[in-house]
Amino acid sequence: MVDFGKLLLALGAIIAIVGLALILLGRTNLPIGRLPGDIIYRGKNATFYFPLATSILISVVLSVLLYVIGRLRK
Repeated sequence: MVDFGKLLLALGAIIAIVGLALILLGRTNLPIGRLPGDIIYRGKNATFYFPLATSILISVVLSVLLYVIGRLRK
């Protein structure tokens, strides 16, 4: 039960850090979510939004970050 408590604390800390990073990134004027290549369709009664370019950018950044962390741990 102690290990489960530690896991929950770690997950809570990670969620808090990610939330803080999103708040700080939202205050900058970076066009995350509004990049060229993001698909937006506005109809009369509905809007479809698919952040394709943003998803690819985040995937590349996270892949490089995790690769560097993995190389440093060896």
